[in-house]
Amino acid sequence: MSECGGETALLFPVEGGLNPEFKKLLSQLNHLSQGYQLNLANNLFIQKGYEFFQQYLTCAREVYGAVLQTVDFYNATEEARHTINLEVDKQTQGNIKELFAPGTIGPEVVLVLANAVYFKATWQHQFDPNKTTERDFRLSENESVPVPMMHQKGLFKLGYSEPMNMQILCLPYTGEVFSMIIMLPNDINGLAQVEDMLSCENLTQWMASQNMNEDHVEMYIPRFKLEGTCDLNLTLQELGMIDVFDESKADLSGMSPSRQLFLSKVIHKACIDVNEVGTVAAAATGAVVSNRAMISYELFVANHPFLFCIRHNPTNTVLFLGKFCSP
Repeated sequence: MSECGGETALLFPVEGGLNPEFKKLLSQLNHLSQGYQLNLANNLFIQKGYEFFQQYLTCAREVYGAVLQTVDFYNATEEARHTINLEVDKQTQGNIKELFAPGTIGPEVVLVLANAVYFKATWQHQFDPNKTTERDFRLSENESVPVPMMHQKGLFKLGYSEPMNMQILCLPYTGEVFSMIIMLPNDINGLAQVEDMLSCENLTQWMASQNMNEDHVEMYIPRFKLEGTCDLNLTLQELGMIDVFDESKADLSGMSPSRQLFLSKVIHKACIDVNEVGTVAAAATGAVVSNRAMISYELFVANHPFLFCIRHNPTNTVLFLGKFCSP
């Protein structure tokens, strides 16, 4: 095996305590609900002619939900690309249509790991579309663009990080299994500092429940839809996964008896839609009207670049992490 023990643990199933825990996590995440839709697609595509151990294929399928297919990258490159895209499209119910663009896969490829995620959910407290108005989103001190800005008032968890000088807002989705966490620097140009300090430990601390209090909040949040594709080769190599990408050094003997197998490309594509739309409901309620004191609302105006993530609350797993900088 290579010097980086995490390589096999992350991408290729091995024996030990990791597999049962990962299977448990995937089981919790791959649970359909009326309040949300989460599609995960994991696929391994290999050049035909390569032999794989049955134990590996079984583990990859049963634990990681991975689907393995043989394709002919060498003689039918575009057909192989089309096959990959069709499979991802099917597994994400048509939400991720082209994981690999033309020209991104060449005849030299022998193994492709494709992961696609699609998430859609309704808010626990929905926004009224009639209250969405066009407001300025400030790209910098001197530049702004108009965006549709959603608005509502209510009780939400709100926190503040003094070291980062930023507000942290928690927006639960229906059922409160998932939440969107928005980290909004007070400074228009403060996102770079937040990104510089971004780590697993800091993110966990920023979102910790003890750092957030339920408060009356008046919020303005952009309506947006993001779709992004990332080539993770360089990122994984920077994390220490080097040998597995090197044809002369890769040791994937736990997968296949072939000594020529190495990882050539890791692509991740994500799509997220944030808007007012959700379950349409009507109700009639009898109410007793009483006098009440004027409520003071904390103001949360996301009218400049911010960081956001989608968190699975039962496991504290972050499914999406992104930034909204420019509409």
